[in-house]
Amino acid sequence: MVELNKKYQIGVRRFGFINWVGFNSLWLKECNRFMVVWQQTLLSPLVSSLLFLSVLSLAIGNDRGEVMGYSFISFLAPGLIAMSILTQSFSHSVSSLMISKIQGNIVDMLYAPLSALEVSMAIILAAISRSFLIALISIVVFSFIIKIPINSIFYIIIFGFLGSFILGCLGFITGMWAEKFDHTATITNFVITPLSFLSGVFYSINKLPDFFQTVSYINPFFYMIDGFRYGFLGSSDGSISIGIIYLSILSFIMWLIAFYLYKVGYKIKS
Repeated sequence: MVELNKKYQIGVRRFGFINWVGFNSLWLKECNRFMVVWQQTLLSPLVSSLLFLSVLSLAIGNDRGEVMGYSFISFLAPGLIAMSILTQSFSHSVSSLMISKIQGNIVDMLYAPLSALEVSMAIILAAISRSFLIALISIVVFSFIIKIPINSIFYIIIFGFLGSFILGCLGFITGMWAEKFDHTATITNFVITPLSFLSGVFYSINKLPDFFQTVSYINPFFYMIDGFRYGFLGSSDGSISIGIIYLSILSFIMWLIAFYLYKVGYKIKS
């Protein structure tokens, strides 16, 4: 009887360090969540990127000189794909937590035998999965319209992963902090959109004055997009090695914050 009581003692985890079944179930649940509304989560970002590409190509025409040895449209396409990766990764993780909080079903995750490590990583990895699926679809569609060279699949994957991981963490942190969707819009409008547009998506930062070049080198979005573009074109404005180190450190810091907020139950436990 004593051994039976010890075996089924309440509060003791019996899954080892990681509950792989629970982690995989939550990740699949999150993936199913964005696949059900694929028109909004997958098709909409593609259409937005195509509109940017079409409008800019029509507005600039063939008069624009080459950038990094490539036509402006070939230079622009990887940046647009990277921007979709970043924004959609943020969108997934923040909406997941916000909807759960508003509907009240976040208690299902709190009561489930899932640690802060498992919950945070499952949601963030689902955000990365959504981002990579969008990137793959965009690359395939863009290749029918323009010529997109591929220099290194490794750098495409590593910078795509680091960028979407950081934005997934930011979305998770925002979802923990925000109390309504207006709060999430504040982060989108005043953090993500400005940093994205000022990161060299539409231009090479070598054309900027020295002061603004220095500011760009501080912007993590610059390294995400510049490194991702390097995977296609083989040319970059910044150091690829510094970009990987900078983004790796930032990824760890952002995840630690996300992990800690869920661990202490910030704004979700009374």
